[in-house]
Amino acid sequence: MLINEAYQPINCDDYDNLELACQNHWMLSLEMKDGEQLKAKAKEIFSRKNVEYLAIDLSGENRELRLDHIASFTHPELGTVVVSAE
Repeated sequence: MLINEAYQPINCDDYDNLELACQNHWMLSLEMKDGEQLKAKAKEIFSRKNVEYLAIDLSGENRELRLDHIASFTHPELGTVVVSAE
């Protein structure tokens, strides 16, 4: 996926679940649309230049994931959430 492709907002329910994960600093199992698998702590959601990102702590490394590049995420409180476009 190209970094400068047009951003596609995600479904509001999926966004709310990610916000809840950030508020509680939950560890999420994330699958990216490019197939990358991550297990990381959710930190915050923020917007930069009309693109929304999830900031995560991946074993001490801070990363920013575009919300529209996340295919799914899993946590015991949420189950598995397949991210869909708005």
